[in-house]
Amino acid sequence: MADLRIERLTTDEMLEDWRHVHNVIVPPAALSLAEVRERAHRNVLEVAYLDDVLVGCTTIRAPDEDGAVTVIARVLPEHRRQGIGGRLYARALEQAAGARVVETVVLESNADGLAFALKHGFVEVERYALPGETARWIDLRLS
Repeated sequence: MADLRIERLTTDEMLEDWRHVHNVIVPPAALSLAEVRERAHRNVLEVAYLDDVLVGCTTIRAPDEDGAVTVIARVLPEHRRQGIGGRLYARALEQAAGARVVETVVLESNADGLAFALKHGFVEVERYALPGETARWIDLRLS
């Protein structure tokens, strides 16, 4: 495999790359650059490049009131099934080390994302739509 480089967002270009991956994979929750910038202040956001080609991104949300950390690994469709998601997920788990509970969230229509989460030991907790939205989400917890 070519060199996979995973980096925390430090430039506007990287913010835009993270935004691109997020918006391709979860279009119902598309974000503006300003929204990504705000998220980068409260979450750990990283982008992944295979050599110099953008392939994915991760999000590690700070623990909630119950101590649960949410980890999300996203890989652009054309780069899936090459081990990239597993490497992104492993890195996100390392950064969530010490969390009492690890969770993830997947857009219900993202069959690849759901299959990945289930394969990596997550179990479904809840399916829902946010108020005023039609897109459905699946919350999962690492068992």
